Amino acid sequence: MLIHPWDEATRDEWQGVLARADFGQLVTAGLVDGYPVVVPTHFLYDGDATVLLHLARPNPAWRALDADPHVVLALTGDYAYVEAAWNANPGTDPDLGVPTSYYTGVQLLGVAEVVDDPDEKAALLARQLAHFESPGSTRVTPSTAVESDRRQLSGIRGLRVTVEAVRAKMKYGGNKSAEHRAAIADHLAERDGPFDAAARDRLLRRSEAAPRVEP
Repeated sequence: MLIHPWDEATRDEWQGVLARADFGQLVTAGLVDGYPVVVPTHFLYDGDATVLLHLARPNPAWRALDADPHVVLALTGDYAYVEAAWNANPGTDPDLGVPTSYYTGVQLLGVAEVVDDPDEKAALLARQLAHFESPGSTRVTPSTAVESDRRQLSGIRGLRVTVEAVRAKMKYGGNKSAEHRAAIADHLAERDGPFDAAARDRLLRRSEAAPRVEP
């Protein structure tokens, strides 16, 4: 993805996104029938350089990973459509304004390792359940010592992704003046669409944290 200097997210910003987000799309470099495989999936990020997840054994992603283990885990959030008149620069005709999109995008680039050992898969699932299940969950820790778990483990494969690079973008008018960004924030508050509040919050936080960057 294209990342302008004024859109680049800091490490603290993208780490903050990953601290809250645990669902994304796994995109394979390897092809199946001529196309990458894209899998919407929950995942567990360890806060450093490893992502854990699992998929059903029939998933076509395994064929793609056999061809090439490189993957991208992509997340998108806090997005909003910025109307043409809102985005028009001061002093220009708003009827000829150019609309844009505001959004957060984080992409983890890495190499995937398939986990097939039953005990390792059980341990991977145990870590995922510790993250996703509610504190009061009564789910027994997955184990090959439990017959039903042992039987069901054969139906999945684990995946351990070693993250080699991160691309992170927060596109919220960083090339606009503070006054223009404030006006767009007001428009988002007035429209109050399904995702406008989150995008407005991100816009205001980034406006406070960094001055305008000239294009």
